[in-house]
Amino acid sequence: MFENRIELIDKLKAEIDQYRPLDKNTLKQLKEYFKIGLTYSSNAIEGNSLTLTETKIVLEDGITIGGKPLKDHFEAVGHAEAYDFLYKLAKNREITEKDILKLHHLFYKHIDEKKAGKYRKTKVIITGTEFLPPSPEDIPHLMKEFCNKIPKMRKKYHPVEFAALLHKELVTIHPFVDGNGRTARLLMNLALLQDEYVITVIPPVMRNDYIFTLQEAQLKGNNQPFINFISEMVYESEKDYLRLIH
Repeated sequence: MFENRIELIDKLKAEIDQYRPLDKNTLKQLKEYFKIGLTYSSNAIEGNSLTLTETKIVLEDGITIGGKPLKDHFEAVGHAEAYDFLYKLAKNREITEKDILKLHHLFYKHIDEKKAGKYRKTKVIITGTEFLPPSPEDIPHLMKEFCNKIPKMRKKYHPVEFAALLHKELVTIHPFVDGNGRTARLLMNLALLQDEYVITVIPPVMRNDYIFTLQEAQLKGNNQPFINFISEMVYESEKDYLRLIH
């Protein structure tokens, strides 16, 4: 269904690299552009009702949108804070358990401070899939195991494959009561940023393909369709980035 775009991604990356280092002003504008795009799309995939324009108003003007649930507003603000934190984390090559917890905490603290950055203590059932996340008592051990193998995964896989697999692993453990998908997409983008790839957005219109390929990985152990899907999203985001810097 989706082709592996890694070869094309690296060609485009080489083209982007020719423009680097970009000046501070351009970098700032790009960072803000992708902040709004990623915040809107990542929240919309999970059912947040804010439009792209409304997300921009919330983040840039600090205005609450009338007639929209307060939770939707908090999700936008929290996601933007977690996004800003990615750039601090991207300065080094490590990804730790503490980093993942911090990303979730920043995203979720306005919604439920007590559960933000904390592993769930209850079972969760995900609608629309046969996949059953692990029991809460297994999460601390599974997360330690996952975080310990991150350096080996990074050495073994191409950066785009690595980012896709990090996303899949985290969302499969499903460590939090809510916000797992958003934390997984932030984690994926952290890995991409650390290897100087661009922020990658999964448009809400791609939601069904995204969920289908993810379920292939979770239920059948077939990671390739999901890796291919993510590579398509990276490729499209690179094209967008190039369009902006040309």
